[in-house]
Amino acid sequence: MLQIEIDSGSGFCFGVTTAIKKAEEELAKENTLYCLGDIVHNGMECERLRQMGLVTINHKEMEQLHNVKVLLRAHGEPPETYELARRNNIEIIDATCPVVLKLQKRIKEQHEDIVIFGKKGHAEVLGLVGQTDGHAIVIENFDEVKKLDFTHDIYLFSQTTKSLDEFHRITEYIQSHISPTATFRSFDTICRSVANRMPNITEFAARHDLILFVCGRKSSNGKVLFSECHRINPNSYLIEGPEEIDASWLKDVHTVGICGATSTPKWLMEQCRDAIAITVKQ
Repeated sequence: MLQIEIDSGSGFCFGVTTAIKKAEEELAKENTLYCLGDIVHNGMECERLRQMGLVTINHKEMEQLHNVKVLLRAHGEPPETYELARRNNIEIIDATCPVVLKLQKRIKEQHEDIVIFGKKGHAEVLGLVGQTDGHAIVIENFDEVKKLDFTHDIYLFSQTTKSLDEFHRITEYIQSHISPTATFRSFDTICRSVANRMPNITEFAARHDLILFVCGRKSSNGKVLFSECHRINPNSYLIEGPEEIDASWLKDVHTVGICGATSTPKWLMEQCRDAIAITVKQ
């Protein structure tokens, strides 16, 4: 008999849970609430909230709004977004994750000689770079660290959802290459609720014949976690929902593990579990 297990450690992180709760509370009071960017990198959860009245907008569309409520998601925003809201009499429902807010504050206080390990163009990274008036240097991976000028001071920070191991590699490389006349300091700003999922997902992937990693394909955190799943268990597949499950994957499989990113709702993993159960019975 096929055994199916949903990873108890997967699902929304604290920041995403809080943002969705704030959206639901506001939508219960108002017919319409605007959200600057996708509230979570999961299309099905975004659609659920859209049906409740949440309208997703971009920065250009926000410039045209006046006298409305706009929710800022967990990723955070640069200072100019708050200034725009003030000018247009927009009420901000701020759902920025406390971990991200703390990081923004630290970067703003340091301000100069900032290097951020993060994904270029990612909403959180844009918010962090905004604290430096656009002067921070962003590196996406270990290879890009070699392009830095090691004769200048470097203050290294990280996007909260990046790989802890890669951050440590980057830190060690800079330490061994920084000029004796320059200052180097690194600040481990990776969210532990995310980083701690890596050892958990490693153990989970190892004990199942098949892994279904349920995740929106926009999720940076999801890409990191799925990569680890696939490294440990090559019989791992990234899917966005139950409709992507291929019945052929279940051949000669005794155990299926279902897990996901910090942006994956539990209800979606449960739908995938139910879809597998129906497929097996047919």
